[in-house]
Amino acid sequence: MESPDREEAKGPVLHIVVVGFHHKKGCQVEFSYPPLMPDEGHDSNLLPEEWKYLPFVALPDGAHNYQEDTVFFHLPPLSGDMKCVYGVSCYRQIEAKALKVRQADVTRETVQKSVCVLSRVPLYGLLQAKLQLITHAYFEEKDFSQISILKELYEHMNGSLRGSSLEGSQVYLGLSPRDLILHFRHKVLILFKLILLEKKVLFYVSPVNRLVGALMTVLSLFPGMIEHGLVDSSHYRPRGSLSEDPGLVESVSGAEEFVSVSVTDLAGASLELEGAEPARPASADNNHLKPPSRSSPDSSESDWETLDPSVLEEGGPKEEAAAAAAAADLQPDAFDSESGTPITVQPQAAGEQNVTQGLVSGLEEDQHGLPLAIFTKGYLCLPYMALQQHHLLSDVTVRGFVAGATNILFRQQRHLSDAIVEVEEARIQIQDPELRKTLALTTADLRFADYLVKHVTENRDDVFLDGTGWEGGDEWIRAQFTLYLHSLLSSTLQQDNERLLADYGAPFITAWKITHNYRVWCSNKHPGMTAITPGHPFQGQYSVADVKLRLSHSVQNSERGKKIGNAMMTTSRSMVQTGKAVGQSVGGALTSAKSAMSSWFSTLAQPAPITSPEAQEPPSEVKP
Repeated sequence: MESPDREEAKGPVLHIVVVGFHHKKGCQVEFSYPPLMPDEGHDSNLLPEEWKYLPFVALPDGAHNYQEDTVFFHLPPLSGDMKCVYGVSCYRQIEAKALKVRQADVTRETVQKSVCVLSRVPLYGLLQAKLQLITHAYFEEKDFSQISILKELYEHMNGSLRGSSLEGSQVYLGLSPRDLILHFRHKVLILFKLILLEKKVLFYVSPVNRLVGALMTVLSLFPGMIEHGLVDSSHYRPRGSLSEDPGLVESVSGAEEFVSVSVTDLAGASLELEGAEPARPASADNNHLKPPSRSSPDSSESDWETLDPSVLEEGGPKEEAAAAAAAADLQPDAFDSESGTPITVQPQAAGEQNVTQGLVSGLEEDQHGLPLAIFTKGYLCLPYMALQQHHLLSDVTVRGFVAGATNILFRQQRHLSDAIVEVEEARIQIQDPELRKTLALTTADLRFADYLVKHVTENRDDVFLDGTGWEGGDEWIRAQFTLYLHSLLSSTLQQDNERLLADYGAPFITAWKITHNYRVWCSNKHPGMTAITPGHPFQGQYSVADVKLRLSHSVQNSERGKKIGNAMMTTSRSMVQTGKAVGQSVGGALTSAKSAMSSWFSTLAQPAPITSPEAQEPPSEVKP
């Protein structure tokens, strides 16, 4: 490979690649410009060892079921000096009989190919928009030997994107938090907290464009994450290239082909947290967070109550004890506040901010220490994961991941993930009851989520704004999540902050404080935090409206609530039909149905019984 300085001079796009499906060889690279291997030609099928899965992520599994599709994917760097390589692929298929020039190896009825852009900048939507036009034109030629248009694409992209800023709306082109909230509603906040806890999260849906769109939109809610927080998100290398490090190779089982390596590890030990231990294999002895001696203030509010011992990958005994002690000191009235009404804020649009190299995270950080160092030290972000990469989910050096998959085999092997997000059904499935308890939304969280949902749903029919207005728009939603995270971080810096942090959920705070990203953030001072008001943006005393919100939330989103709601609907229909059959008035039947509904609501309001693990129902989906 050429030096980084020469690569930088060429522009942000590294390669234009065409991947095709061969009837005997399967997915393979058919063209690359510049060549992927310096000593090979443009039509070489050879790949760098680090990019051996490129054909499989560029031409996705099950692609033959769709005329076209779009894939976002991440590749590891080819050298320690490079950062994550961001890939965008546009797939299309065409009938073989429609080709003007049919090559000898075309033996199937359809021809399937993907045109890919490998870039050093995470401009997913912008690259997709340009690539889709060129891919369409490339297929319209009906002669895939006409590669001049691909070379022109390389030159055009490097010319037009050279010097492009990673600040501003072009980074988020095609990523709509508004649509995400319309689909997932309150569960978006659960996804946000799930990633903060650095859990193993698998998104599942097809086609791939829906998958990567949902996953990357969730990440766009984290301030600065897409712009600067993913540079270390795909650092795994073939074991053969690590043969010089026998200690590292020995730590990997013989069945594993890849190990995870962080670019911040390669930069030297100076970036390590002081006193922090490296991530240990899952088979090593882990520290466990002891459950708090007292229940959290909101423990009686959740329909799926559990305790929260989480497996710690890096937490030390001192931090564990301190976190447990903080949770134990929470008072039952921790949600009380001097203000009796929720605070509905209107943050201003974020302008360009100066970023500096983080001393510990190695990321480009703003004055608030963001983005958080979530996707570092073996925590991977793979927007699309091919079946050939399946082993990465169980790699002992991968401490966590946010990954997307379309193959049902990923979803069936639930033991490899902490949470499975079924995008089509807007459902989050979590097996561990302790993690479900940790992610339970507090009353303040429900107010925040309800505030977002109401503003998005109430403004969605505005024919003039069409979703682009400030309040209820995409930028407004991202600003709200920025405020939420700023407030959360600021609350952790306050003395006697138990009451402030209780609004975010005591089990969540306890688990979050021993994550890698929080420990990195706490290791430095961030001048911008002095201007942030601590406390939950929607803190306040309980009211009747909160009771209604909690009740509605439980009915709509818990397993018990769904069963009760279905029973109520069935009862109502039966009573109406019975009333008609025996000549009773519809009004009388509805009155009876109303009485039955009241009885069901009374049942719902009662706290859920605590059962032994043997008596618990099968794992159910997470409900906000």
